[in-house]
Amino acid sequence: MPTVAIRLKQVRARIAQAEKDAQRVPGSVGLVAVSKRKTEQNIRDALALGQICFGESYVQEALTKIHQLRGQPIEWHFIGAIQSNKAKEIAQHFSWVHSIDRLATAERLNAARPAERGPLNICIQVNISAEPTKAGVDMADLPALANAIAQLSQLRLRGLMAIPLPTNDITEQRRVFSAVRKAKEQLQSQGLALDTLSMGMSADLEAAIAEGATLVRVGTDIFGSR
Repeated sequence: MPTVAIRLKQVRARIAQAEKDAQRVPGSVGLVAVSKRKTEQNIRDALALGQICFGESYVQEALTKIHQLRGQPIEWHFIGAIQSNKAKEIAQHFSWVHSIDRLATAERLNAARPAERGPLNICIQVNISAEPTKAGVDMADLPALANAIAQLSQLRLRGLMAIPLPTNDITEQRRVFSAVRKAKEQLQSQGLALDTLSMGMSADLEAAIAEGATLVRVGTDIFGSR
């Protein structure tokens, strides 16, 4: 079985090749290693190769690992659904939250963010495929939400996140990711200083990078199936 180190090197090679193919600046795409349901040792294995950004979806599981790995140079990203009663812990322990889709959640995070940690980096999750059962703000409601979040002093709105419907059709992958990029550009044209597109996972990171992703979130291809 390939080790975490081998798989991580393979993912980094894919990212570098996708950057080259898209004529992107080398190193312009960051990698969030999705470590939910993975062990402390899995994270340490990736850390040994210089991976510092890790994504978690379950607060209690994440807090255990954050405690175990205290003192390590890790940037923790929360990428899962946010329960109201967990907002305080997320605000206190994470550097990024990718999954904001309503103002009330953002306001809870803003109120709970310790001032000494500086603003919490925020991505708004957009429901790009317009699925009624999927999380994410509708595209029509995105500008109002973005402008409201931008006013919260303990949050820093960085950009957008999307999880499209899975497909093997790279043309369709690119079409959806292109729509997210255009939404970001529209917000920028309205004066919002956004610099992040969190999109692309194990199966579609090449298409995401071709359409401007600045962060890709990869779990399975680094840590194996859950």
